[in-house]
Amino acid sequence: MNNIIHGGQAIVDSLQLHGVSRTYVVPGESYLSVLDGLYNADIQTVVCRHEAACTYMADAHGKFTGQPGIAMVTRGPGAAQAYTGIHTAWQDGVPLILFVGLIPVADRDRESFQEFDPKQWFSSQCKRVFILDEVSRASEIVAKAFHAALEGRPGPVVVGLPEDIIQQEFHGQLHPVIPVAEGAVCNDNLDVILNALSAAEKPLIFAGGQNWTTEASVQLTKFAEDNCIPVIHDWRASDRVAFDSPAHAGYLGYGRSDECAALIETADILLTIGTVLGDVASDGYKLRQSFDKPNYIVNLDTSLRGHSGSVTEHIVASPISFIKAISQASITASESRDSWFKYCHEQQRKDCAFPETLAAIDNVEKEDTYQKYASMTQVIEALTEQLPTDTVYSFGAGNHCLWAQRYLPTHTFPSQLSTRNGAMGYSLPSGIVAALESPERLSIVITGDGEFMMNEAELSTSIRYNAPVLIILMDNQQFGTIRQHQEAHYPDRVSGTQLQNPDFAALANAFGAHGIRITSNNDIKASVTEAIHVVTKERKTVLLHVITDPDELTP
Repeated sequence: MNNIIHGGQAIVDSLQLHGVSRTYVVPGESYLSVLDGLYNADIQTVVCRHEAACTYMADAHGKFTGQPGIAMVTRGPGAAQAYTGIHTAWQDGVPLILFVGLIPVADRDRESFQEFDPKQWFSSQCKRVFILDEVSRASEIVAKAFHAALEGRPGPVVVGLPEDIIQQEFHGQLHPVIPVAEGAVCNDNLDVILNALSAAEKPLIFAGGQNWTTEASVQLTKFAEDNCIPVIHDWRASDRVAFDSPAHAGYLGYGRSDECAALIETADILLTIGTVLGDVASDGYKLRQSFDKPNYIVNLDTSLRGHSGSVTEHIVASPISFIKAISQASITASESRDSWFKYCHEQQRKDCAFPETLAAIDNVEKEDTYQKYASMTQVIEALTEQLPTDTVYSFGAGNHCLWAQRYLPTHTFPSQLSTRNGAMGYSLPSGIVAALESPERLSIVITGDGEFMMNEAELSTSIRYNAPVLIILMDNQQFGTIRQHQEAHYPDRVSGTQLQNPDFAALANAFGAHGIRITSNNDIKASVTEAIHVVTKERKTVLLHVITDPDELTP
């Protein structure tokens, strides 16, 4: 290189070489050289208010784009608070790279300020943990981090940056991008799958995981529709086949319908693409566990980590390469398969249909409740009547997610950003990512009072970076999911689950957003219309503060 640069600049230059356009950071003095490198870089630096939100945004970026999300935090407490995002990316199989500033090398093993061992902390929840001990390897380690995050089953990678090392002069060359294998489908593999699908009377495709594109989603939808094969989705991954496609058969996991659970048991063969039949999808290792049930699995992970049940055939390929190969083939569908195909979609349509208008109120007590609270179901119904078809939905963890998972229509991939490890505080950060990456699309955030307060400060991030989102906040003044479990195990003994909340609409206004409070069903339609107008026409973040009945725990 002609100009002498420091290690931090070499890292930033390597990020640009890998096509990074945005990084999510909480600044720290331990990696000032990298921040200096970002000063003139063609990379947007999004300054977050908390390290968990920072890594959540990187995780959402990985889900939304298929490329590693980049997060940067400082040592000790900063790294500790980023850990929850690492765990999320690990369990969801999402490409993410976390850069962590570290103490100077000379200060190691002396209980120095904010000292910790990244390998001991992160190695059980990461694909790789790199420590940059030689400045000459700065670019090489970035390249290897990207390759590790993307190869096989994607996942998080941590790169430790000692403060003194990244300040040193870098004299090397930038390391080129390391290609990532997508796997391949040989003719023999394809014949096995096609023969199995042709012979099946009740075939079922189970779709999810990473390594998807919009094109792969469209190809899968057409193949499934043309050959009368229903597609059931993994939990929080309901956007692989369009919501209104006749091939859409619903989803598995928490909040799934009994009919969906029956489908996966009834299917005579199951073709899993991009994911595995794990804990949540199998109802705690109960569904489809018999070893005489044929399971064909397409997954780049040679270990099939997390899978339960039989493995009839394992094809090591990404959804992208497999679907491209199989979409060019056709199979013969029997008449009985046509009825199976229609039945599966009918079950999905019944489950996602809104209930009929609430019955007339017949006593004063109920009337008072009706005027005091708003129905979350009616809010979501009013919302869906006005949404663009390419809307992106984000939600984290809690009972409020049941409304989002069940009712919000996904028409294109990607359009559903969520967390499969139950991490709270994810919804707003991920919604911001969708607004940044695709500003032409409406970004909807579904959250609860407990979840929202874990990262409510990111409202300022939404405002500062002109990433408008429409937040639907369900306020029942409790950790609803835990209360639901509590009522099941210890009826009428509510303990440790109740909350005291602020006026969230006023809080949103204080941040510079537009807050609207809904306390009655009578106000729902007008409030939703106003919210959509403000977020789409005025390009301003809106928070709909929905006061709901504490006893309305599920749809």
